Amino acid sequence: MKSQPITKKDRIISLDIIRGIALFGILLINVPAFIIMMENSPQPDMSGFNGILHALVEAFIEKKFFSIFSFLFGVGFYIFVSRAEERGDRYYLRYVRRLLALLLFGIINALFIFWGDILHIYALFGFVLLPFYKLKPKNILLSVGLIAFAHWVARIVCMTVFSPTAKPPALLDFIASDSLTIIIMFLLGLYAAKSGIVRNVSQHLRTFKITRSITFVLFVIFAGIILWITSKPETDTTIFYQKSFISLGAIPMTLFYLSTLFILLENKALQNTLRPIGHVGQMAFTNYIGQALLGRVIISFMGLEVISPLPALIISLVIYAIEVMISTLWLRKYKQGPLEWLWRRMTYGKPSV
Repeated sequence: MKSQPITKKDRIISLDIIRGIALFGILLINVPAFIIMMENSPQPDMSGFNGILHALVEAFIEKKFFSIFSFLFGVGFYIFVSRAEERGDRYYLRYVRRLLALLLFGIINALFIFWGDILHIYALFGFVLLPFYKLKPKNILLSVGLIAFAHWVARIVCMTVFSPTAKPPALLDFIASDSLTIIIMFLLGLYAAKSGIVRNVSQHLRTFKITRSITFVLFVIFAGIILWITSKPETDTTIFYQKSFISLGAIPMTLFYLSTLFILLENKALQNTLRPIGHVGQMAFTNYIGQALLGRVIISFMGLEVISPLPALIISLVIYAIEVMISTLWLRKYKQGPLEWLWRRMTYGKPSV
């Protein structure tokens, strides 16, 4: 049995580009968190342009780009397992080994590089995908619908029945949590990959356009509500409702982004223009870890004690520009990023052939 990295011919370029875009959104959210805030630490400046940037990030980026990444994780799960099955590999055990390797990377990242690591969470939740692999696409979609309905109902109950200081029962709290959002997006990615719509977007344009139209309405509604709440004086109550609506709107707003991007990226000229961003996405694992390392170096060099929205944007742009350049140069010589290579080596126990 031979394992090989996905070739250029086999790659879905639009997925790499969308993954690269998602990485920038994740970076923008993470940069302020590279400095751990203590109780007596200086507070970020939220006045003037900083306040406007903060409101825009909360409304249009917070939780949406992690959700895009979660969707792509589900797509990647199907691609990995189906390719392993085609090779006659013991694909379930191979995938478990892959998740355990990811868990190890995540723990190392969380302990030594960035406390806000998402990799260990993805590794743990990735096991949830296994029983869904053999289901028909329509049954996966039905499962997603039922789970999403329970998630939204639980979120609304938590928002309307419980006060900002009251803790909902554990089960209700979990169903309403961002953890379930990740699982829902995992399953949507699995559905999109198994049904073939992400590989044959042109044949499913009507589905993408209907999805975009429906979610656009929800996108406008949730963005408007979040911006309105963010404009109010910050209190425990406004923060509570702001976070609640951000969570409630995460899935429909993410689906609007995804459907729009898939439609736009059917344009080959645009694909070619955005290819450098695709290089970042192709090395997403390496670049995710690299963002935290670069961020810590830059923040230390600048001597910052707190990061307000405008400096966060500038630092994010600098880090991302470095990653675009390094990824492009690296992929001219190698087929995959260094951590991608190591992850594959840990998954298969031997070098790719």
